[in-house]
Amino acid sequence: MVAIRLRRAGSKKRPFFRVVVTDSRAARDSSFVENLGHYNPRTRPAIVKVDKERVDFWIKKGAQPSDSVRTLIARHLTPVPIAAPAAAATVAK
Repeated sequence: MVAIRLRRAGSKKRPFFRVVVTDSRAARDSSFVENLGHYNPRTRPAIVKVDKERVDFWIKKGAQPSDSVRTLIARHLTPVPIAAPAAAATVAK
């Protein structure tokens, strides 16, 4: 089975992750099929750069995202609805 998961990079105690498509039986930092982006948890706010179109492509092909990748996509790649300015104006009156 094909999985979308994080591949650790960076030095000791300074993690940096790449979001990759890989065989689910492969080791965490071994070979991969495609690099979809990266995630740096050490910055504030955390930097997440992932190609959403390629993630959707691989999910349609049957790739299963890991729990951490699923959370990253939900938190950082889905658009946040913006409150309507008209609603804020009526509350202020």
